[in-house]
Amino acid sequence: MAGNNNLQLGACAHNEFCGGCSYQGIGYEDQLCAKNDEVKRLLKEKSIDFSEYLGIGGSPDMYRYRNKMEYTFGNMAKGEELSLGMHRKQKFMSVATVDQCQIVDSDFNAALSATLEFCKEKGYSFYNKKTHRGFLRHLVMRRGVRTKELLVNIVTSSQESFHASEYVEVLLNLKINNHIVGILNTICDGLADFINCDKLNVLWGRDYYTERIMDLDFKVGAFSFFQTNVAAAERLYTEAVAMMGDFQDKAVFDLYCGTGTISQVLAQKAKKVIGIELVPEAVVLARENAERNGVRNCEFFEGDVFEVMRKLDEKPEVIVLDPPRAGVHPKALEKIAGYGAGQILYISCNPKSFAENLYSLQYYGYKPERIKAYDNFPFTKHCECVAALRNL
Repeated sequence: MAGNNNLQLGACAHNEFCGGCSYQGIGYEDQLCAKNDEVKRLLKEKSIDFSEYLGIGGSPDMYRYRNKMEYTFGNMAKGEELSLGMHRKQKFMSVATVDQCQIVDSDFNAALSATLEFCKEKGYSFYNKKTHRGFLRHLVMRRGVRTKELLVNIVTSSQESFHASEYVEVLLNLKINNHIVGILNTICDGLADFINCDKLNVLWGRDYYTERIMDLDFKVGAFSFFQTNVAAAERLYTEAVAMMGDFQDKAVFDLYCGTGTISQVLAQKAKKVIGIELVPEAVVLARENAERNGVRNCEFFEGDVFEVMRKLDEKPEVIVLDPPRAGVHPKALEKIAGYGAGQILYISCNPKSFAENLYSLQYYGYKPERIKAYDNFPFTKHCECVAALRNL
């Protein structure tokens, strides 16, 4: 396995089959240009009337930047041996092993290889998405970049027995640079190809890792949302908050707040921050993180953004949106605009839904003053966008 860590960066060993990175073999400046052009195209297509477009910011790191990866068990073709990695290009039912990936820490590759060999030795079956029979489903790894903490979560069905103590021993004997703080087994019997936690077994250690970002400490659970490129996210947050201008002593709503990262950054200036998040675990951690950092002017609510906002009496003066890839639901967006907040800061990981939501916000009287794109995911087709909007 040591050989996996010595691959020369720049030439991906998995480019022939792996469907994870769509810009392999393309120079980084060309990647930035392509993403920047796509963002501008989508804004033009929706006739977004912005005052200033600030271009695209490149990632601080091109390689080893991802702190989370979700791998799938399967095989390359029917009858072939077990594989663990990413879906093949244009063949979603096939899986290519990616034990030399360059966008993750080399310890991810080592743990993936060890897990795959262990599962082969035990003769476990993998979960078939058509028949819904089989045992192995996913391997999820998460890493604290600043803390060097590693969380390993193997996702299985309940259809076979897992040799937990032997698996723990294999992982703990790995010679790696980070230190493993938790080894988990999530039981997922749902039919959809989505990790739904029916039961979480902590095989060793704990079910979370810690990270430090923007001079604040965060506890991140096994299923909590957290930015996957910490250095890039730190820069994005810093510049996004600066885009907002003066929000001193104002009430801020942080919608889709996750574990409360940007909520606590905003709280350093705002009078009060109210965070809303659908995932219960994330809300619990957001409250713990605020307590951990001594932030007293943050309050977090669990539930659907539209439903929670409907019940709140307090009115925001500034609203921060950082929704999932699908963007903000039209009903929630109408409710958000109805508050009449003076400013909206919109952070998006999907330029398409970003442009669509900006179009709607224009209809409700909000003008995008500054827009900037950020490439937080080199070699992939994805990028983030930020817009600072003012209520006219």
